[in-house]
Amino acid sequence: MRLVSLRATAAIGAVLVVTLAACAGEPSKPGSPSSSPSAEVSESAADESPVADPSHAVDMPGKREGTLHSTDLLILSEETLSAGDVKKVRGLDGVSGVEQISLAQVSVQGRLVKVVAVDPSSYRNFAPFQSADSDEVWQRVAGGEVAIDPERQDDLPVDKDGFVTLGSSKDATSVHVGAYAPQPPGLASAVVNHKWGEEMGMEKGNALIVSTAAIAPNRVVKPIQEIVGEDTSVQRLDVVARAGLDPNAPQQAHVVGTVAEAVGNYTYRANGDGTITPAASWVSSHIVTAQVPILGSVTCNKVMVPQLRAALQEIVDRGLAKTIDPKQYAGCYYPRFIANSTQLSNHAFGTAVDLNTAGNQRGTVGEMDRTVVSIFERWGFTWGGNWRWTDPMHFEMNRIVKPG
Repeated sequence: MRLVSLRATAAIGAVLVVTLAACAGEPSKPGSPSSSPSAEVSESAADESPVADPSHAVDMPGKREGTLHSTDLLILSEETLSAGDVKKVRGLDGVSGVEQISLAQVSVQGRLVKVVAVDPSSYRNFAPFQSADSDEVWQRVAGGEVAIDPERQDDLPVDKDGFVTLGSSKDATSVHVGAYAPQPPGLASAVVNHKWGEEMGMEKGNALIVSTAAIAPNRVVKPIQEIVGEDTSVQRLDVVARAGLDPNAPQQAHVVGTVAEAVGNYTYRANGDGTITPAASWVSSHIVTAQVPILGSVTCNKVMVPQLRAALQEIVDRGLAKTIDPKQYAGCYYPRFIANSTQLSNHAFGTAVDLNTAGNQRGTVGEMDRTVVSIFERWGFTWGGNWRWTDPMHFEMNRIVKPG
C-alpha cells in the first residue's frame, strides 16, 4: 500500500547514513565494548521525533545493552519456529546468542531481495557495530522506516520522495528509507519492524540468527538440525564459510616492518567463529604472562611486554595511575580476525591492549588522558583515538622500543 499521507508530509527527516570505510582497525573481544574495522559515520540532521510513520511504529529502543553477537548461523523455516525449539537451540552448548526474526524474499525489478522484520531493540546486537551502536538507526526502524544495507542499495531503488517499493505488484508495500546501515553479511538487504512484516504477509518468526562465539559454528549444525528437523534450512553465515576458508588448512601471516621481530613465522588455522588457532609452538615462544604496573597480570607478546611495562611505570611515576582503571582492561592477546573479515587483528599477535573501555567506545573522541597517550606513543605505541574511525581504548605496538 502507498503511504500517501506520508508523501504529503514535508518533515519526514533526512536519511541517516552509516557507511563502511577501508581503514584498518581492531575489534575488541566478545564481551567487551564494541570495536572493529574502521568506519566513517555521517549523520545528517534529523527530526526531533524519529517517528515518521506512526501507523507502523513500534516501541522505541533505548540505549543498546548487552553483548554484541556474531552472526554465525541462519535457521530458516517455512513456518513459525516454535518457542520450544527456540529454547532448545538457545540452550545448546556453544550457542551464545539467538534472535528470532521474520525473513522473506521480495521481487524488486526482477531481483529477489531478502527482507527481515525484527525487534529493533534486540536485533541490533547482531548487527555490525557501526549499525548496532547507532541509536538513530533503530529509532528509524522502530518509527516505521526501513534500513538498507549500503552494499545492497543498488538492488533497492529509491523514488524521488525517498520511498522504496518492496515488491513488484501495483499494490506492493512502499516504505520510507530512514537509514543506510550495514547489516550482517549474507542475511538481508533491508530491515523493517514487525508491524511492516505483518502487513507484508511475512511468516512471523520463521528464522533464527544464531551466534556461536565460543566454538566453531559447524559443531552445532547437527544438534540444531536434530531440533528443528531436516526440512528446516540451517545455513552458515560466519566469515570462514563465506570466504571459503578450510578450517583444516594451515594459514600463514607474513608481517613486515618494524614489528616483524615480534611476530616472526606466524602459522594458524581459522576457526568458524572469527577466532583463529595459532601454532602451539608459536604461542609458547612468543606469548607470555607477566606482571606490569597498574594492570597487574597481562598475557601479551613477549617483545612488547618491556615497553608496555615501561610506559605504565612512567604513567605511575608521573602521578597518572588513577587515569587507568585496571577493571576496564579488555585484554592483549586474543587470537582472532577483525570482525566480519579474514584480516588478522593485532591482538592475534599479542601486540595491542585495550584500556578504559567504558568511556572510550569505537567512533567517539573518548576520555583517554592525552598525557597518557603521549607516554604510550613515546614508548612505541599507536593510539586508536587518532584513527579516521576512532578506537580510543586501543593502543598497539608500531615500533620496538627497548628500555635502557
